[in-house]
This record gives sequence, structure tokens and C-alpha cells, in this order.
Amino acid sequence: MRFTLKQISYFVATAEMGSITLASEKVNISQPSISSAITALEQDFGIQLFIRHHAQGLSLTAEGQRFLREAKALLLQAEEVQNAASMISAKVGGPLEVGCLSTLFPLAIPELLSVFRKRHEAARVNAVAGNQTELFETLRHGRIALLLTYDMNIPPDFDFTPMAPLPPYAFVGADHPFARRRSVSLKEFEGEDFLLLDLPMSRDYFLSLFREAGIAPHIVGRYAYIDIIRSLVARGEGYGLANAQPKNLTTLDGHKLSYLALEDKLQPLVYGIATLKGLRRTPTSEAFIELCRELLFQKPLPGTR
Repeated sequence: MRFTLKQISYFVATAEMGSITLASEKVNISQPSISSAITALEQDFGIQLFIRHHAQGLSLTAEGQRFLREAKALLLQAEEVQNAASMISAKVGGPLEVGCLSTLFPLAIPELLSVFRKRHEAARVNAVAGNQTELFETLRHGRIALLLTYDMNIPPDFDFTPMAPLPPYAFVGADHPFARRRSVSLKEFEGEDFLLLDLPMSRDYFLSLFREAGIAPHIVGRYAYIDIIRSLVARGEGYGLANAQPKNLTTLDGHKLSYLALEDKLQPLVYGIATLKGLRRTPTSEAFIELCRELLFQKPLPGTR
């Protein structure tokens, strides 16, 4: 269908006024424009809408009378859609889809959702987790409105609002020789078994830390889930690196970990909010970003030490 709402509205005005001249005055549009709109509708639908009476205006055909009823209903529905859009754009409410990097999700999102839902009961926020690459595409295709992530390879069509830096740290099992120390240099791990968090972009970041320290890691396992690495490390299968220190030192299977600050001057990751450039924010998404600033800006993540 190639008709427009303007054509429909010109037809309705003409039908109600019984004259193209009077319809032109009513909608403040030239007579040729109205005539062209009506002709286009008749051609598109293959029906005659009006009987033209010389010097006496127009009258609707039987098909035109039925079309008029449907046209009025369509314009009314379009007005309701417009009103709904105006309401959405005027208040915090309705659905909001947000994304979060899987490693940050359990530490940040539960607190954000809890506070936001208490403040804005009319809003319905749904959060999805994923890796950096897939979440970038999800944001780019409009399936989420914003993304909580690290400042790794942010695409040029995104805006990034930083919240706070997260320096890298090492973690070992409770029986590891370094477990009672507060800090360690990365070089001290040289030759030890390393378990890599193997996620797009994350893997490149962690491997770059070894290059900065001038050593090569002895990688014995690559895993896409940090809890798998935590459980293996706690059982003495190697050591791991991460950026966000959970408050919980116990793994999912009940074993203990020790977190160690890295003494090397290594590049931290900065986490923050990514949005698509040029995308108009609704009051609901703006309110969620403001909450992120309130709870996260230059502060520890809610679920971290």
C-alpha cells in the first residue's frame, strides 16, 4: 500500500465538505494537491470514491461511503498512536531494554534494577547479558537502549559515558603460595598455569597486560565464563585475572579464593554507559542513565569489594 495519512485526511475533508474548494480552505492546502490525493487513492485502490457534479461539488459513491467510515477509523487510530507516543516521551514509564557485559552483570545490574523499580513503578526494565561484540550489535540494531560495558574498542557510532576505572587484579586459590599476600607483580606468575577469560575483546585486553609486564602467559585453559575460572583456580588449577572484585571470596562450589592487587602499572579498564549516537533518549532511558551516574560514577560497583 502506497497511500499516506495526508491523502486519507484530504479525502475525509473533501467528503465532509462536499467540495474540493471548501476542503482546501478547511485544511489550508491547495485544490490541486487535494485533487491529486483523491485521484491517487482511487487509482491505488481501484475504486471510484466521488461522483463529480459540474458546478455542484462532489458526492460519495457507495464505495466512497464505506471507504469514508474506514478512513475515519484509520485517522482516529493514528491519533491514538500519536497520543501514546507523546505520553511515552513525556514521562518515565513503559518498557526499557538495557544490556550489560556478562562479567559486570551480576555485580551492577541487580542493584540498579532494584533501586530503579522502587523509584519508577510505571517502568518495566529488562536487562540482557552478553559479550562485548554481540551487545554492540544488539545496541546498534535498537534491541536495547543502552549498554553497561568497558571502554574496549567502542565503535565510532557510539557515545560512551565513563563511570569509574577498574584496575586488573589476580586471583588464586586459598592454598596458593601467594594467597596470604595483599599484592603481587605479574612477573612473579611467570611459568605458572594461567586460565584466560576468553571473551571477544576481553581476551585481547588480558593478553596485553602480559605484554606490558614483559612476560608470556602459560595458558592452560580458555573459558567464556568467569565463574568457571574462579572454581578451577580455587581448586589449584592455575591463576586468573579480572577487573571487578566480587565481595564473595567463595566459588559456586564452596571453595575459597584470594584476590591480589597487581603491583605493575597496568592499564585499567573503565566501565560506563554506551549509547548509539544521535538516538533520542526517552525519559525512561534518561532516568536509568541518571541512576547509573548516581550509584556508579567514581564509586565501586555495588557488588564489589
